[in-house]
Amino acid sequence: MALLIDVWIVKLFMIDFNEIMETNSMAGEIVTTLSKEIEIFDDYVRDSDSVDKEIWQETARQTSKAIYAVPLSYGKLGDERYAKLQSLRSAYEVYCNARDKVIEDSSSSGLHVEEVYDVYGMQNYLSAYAQGFVDSIIQEGNARYKALLPKVVKVPVIATVLSIILFLFILRISRILNRSVTAPVVKLATASRRIANNDFFIDDVVVDNKDELGDMVSAFNKMKFATSEYIKALEEKREVLDKLHAQEMETLEIEKQIEAMNLELLKSQINPHFLFNTLNVIAGNANLEGAETTEQLIEALSSLFRYNLKTHAKETYLYQELKISRDYMYLQKMRFGSRVEFEIDCEVDENKTIVPTFVFQPLLENAIIHGLAPKVEGGKVTIRIRRDEDRLLIDVEDTGVGIDKDILTNIKKHLQNGRDAFDNTEIVGIGLGNINRRIRAMYKEGSLDINGNQYGGTTVSICIPANGVEN
Repeated sequence: MALLIDVWIVKLFMIDFNEIMETNSMAGEIVTTLSKEIEIFDDYVRDSDSVDKEIWQETARQTSKAIYAVPLSYGKLGDERYAKLQSLRSAYEVYCNARDKVIEDSSSSGLHVEEVYDVYGMQNYLSAYAQGFVDSIIQEGNARYKALLPKVVKVPVIATVLSIILFLFILRISRILNRSVTAPVVKLATASRRIANNDFFIDDVVVDNKDELGDMVSAFNKMKFATSEYIKALEEKREVLDKLHAQEMETLEIEKQIEAMNLELLKSQINPHFLFNTLNVIAGNANLEGAETTEQLIEALSSLFRYNLKTHAKETYLYQELKISRDYMYLQKMRFGSRVEFEIDCEVDENKTIVPTFVFQPLLENAIIHGLAPKVEGGKVTIRIRRDEDRLLIDVEDTGVGIDKDILTNIKKHLQNGRDAFDNTEIVGIGLGNINRRIRAMYKEGSLDINGNQYGGTTVSICIPANGVEN
């Protein structure tokens, strides 16, 4: 209904009134352009040099355009206006022929006064016809306007009545929707908010709906009940799991204590003081006998035992780790002779740098056993230490026999996964997995990687944060 009213109003204001105004405008344009043409024609006839020929031609074209702009439609114009417009066009065609002849004669100096006055008479006749046509157009427009005016007055009344009817209809619909849709949805929303706050044990939502919304409320109540029962079961299961976890932690603590006791028992089987004192006595005798090499070997071995048995901290100064590395490699050089070379390339301060304990010796042992020992001509082991912004980079390189591609891939996979052991400990040794596990546990951004190829050379790279390393 509102759409029909809108269409009617659009037709009334945008089409009917616009048609009246356009018709009046086109009729008035005929009188205006004709008067302008008559004035310029008179000036042109009197003195053709004073009037631009192009201006005269443009004026004539505008007059012709204005006369033929009004559609010659009997249905729209009616009896009287149709006859007047047709007579006006016929007279204008006769006038154009006479006017053009006068213009042509004035250019060739063959102008006759009688012909000019004939054109003047035609102009007066056309002006009268045009004015009569305009008057009839205006009269008809006024009549149509008076006929449309009562309809315009009725528009606000009709709009007001329709607005009241529409308001009452919307009010009725809103009450029905509120009772059948909004109220149940509000109840559902309230219950949902309470469930979102972990309050699952609430009363069921009650509504009077027998439609799909009622079915949804019923399904919501069933879901709420099932969820509350599931939560209750989870709570009971969590309590049981907490108790089991507490028992497991207690069992793990006991096992850890037993393991520590076994380790201490194992250490106590060899009295460190007795071992150190005995090694010192042997070293002293070697000194008295002039066996300097034997003395150095015993001192290096004594240093290794002392460091391994007495060091319990997770971290230590770099110089201590490097000293133990030198002692260990000294013993290996005495064993392998010139087949083994050792070098330390350190770019940081050994006395101010902190590193994990027991890191270098297992890596050096792997380099000797798996890299240099199988190689007849031996090779070289190098420890490189440098700092890159906030990272401490440690590389243990050897020029040994290298490592097979498939084995290297397997080792990298296990290192990345943080496994404690590898598929074949004969290849990499158990120390590499232990060091990898310790570094990952001690440093959030710590890492251990291994690179090499089957043609020779292997490098183990350690990266640990340098924050707090230099104290």
